[in-house]
Amino acid sequence: MSNMGKLAVGVDIGGTNTTVGLIDSEGVMHGELCFKTRDYPVLDDYIERLSQDIEVLLRNAPGYELAGIGVGAPSANYFSGMIENAVNIDWYERRADGSVGERMTMIPFVEAVGRRYPTVPVVIDNDANATAIGEMMYGGARGMNDFIEITLGSGVGSGVVANGRMVYGHDGTAGELGHVIVRSGGRQCGCGRCGCLETYVSARGIVRTALEVMANDKRPSRLRDIAPSSIDAKLIAELAAAGDELALETFEQTGKVLGEALANFVAVTYPEAIFLFGGLAKAGDLLYKPTKRYMEENMLFLYKNRVKLLPSRRRRCRTAGRLRPRVGRDRKTFRQTVRISVELNQSTVISVS
Repeated sequence: MSNMGKLAVGVDIGGTNTTVGLIDSEGVMHGELCFKTRDYPVLDDYIERLSQDIEVLLRNAPGYELAGIGVGAPSANYFSGMIENAVNIDWYERRADGSVGERMTMIPFVEAVGRRYPTVPVVIDNDANATAIGEMMYGGARGMNDFIEITLGSGVGSGVVANGRMVYGHDGTAGELGHVIVRSGGRQCGCGRCGCLETYVSARGIVRTALEVMANDKRPSRLRDIAPSSIDAKLIAELAAAGDELALETFEQTGKVLGEALANFVAVTYPEAIFLFGGLAKAGDLLYKPTKRYMEENMLFLYKNRVKLLPSRRRRCRTAGRLRPRVGRDRKTFRQTVRISVELNQSTVISVS
């Protein structure tokens, strides 16, 4: 089948913004729009706004055919097509009398979009899995069949690809590496358990580490001059880059926890590479050097010095110079669109069949 004239819609749903774009099989963006997710708390209203943006983009890309719609969202399940118990996204039902009803915990998102676009495939996936798929399609994992993508943001997400296929498990929710317990009886996690990796190596986790370091280490530090509520991961990285000893110690401890965890993950799927993505990964060698060192120190001898630790190399999608109005901050590219672009690039799209 020819790829000429076919585009996929990618939808990136975040707790703050929703971004919608048109992309082709070469990664060229043909249009991009963004709106505030929270402006549409009723699911039906949100779907209406989303559909309007899709139609605007399609009208501004004449001569192209819609191949499918791919959605990346927190807590999305590829198998069920649902967004399940999302923490940072609140949508409500609309009652028959038009009033706002109960909060929805199981959101049939694919079904809702599919009613608007019944003739094209619509799929949804966890946003961390979508990140990994984008790495495989357009980034540093091109040509790799086995790798892990770790997203270090406000939490920790992960996508695991083994033998060229995304690992979903029996019901679509496998690969939650951020919720592997790395410290028994450790920090309280939002999932309800204690000691999860996310509580140590996320943007929030490194702040907790910095506060502990300041409490236990009496060396002078510029961190002490800042109100605890104003300390964030970016500030810690800036101070560490300037040589602040406690900020450097914070990254040392963070790299230790992450490196130990990665060494354990390697033993499960033996990836060719592990990619780090997200705000905390932007700290560069401040994070990579201790993480790599502790990963190798704790690696089973079978895997020592054989697994690459790399920054994400997903390139920003090229643009065809079409519609690009935006709202809010720049969001991640539409890597999740390739998930459903079977008509665009059948030989490369990851399958779970």
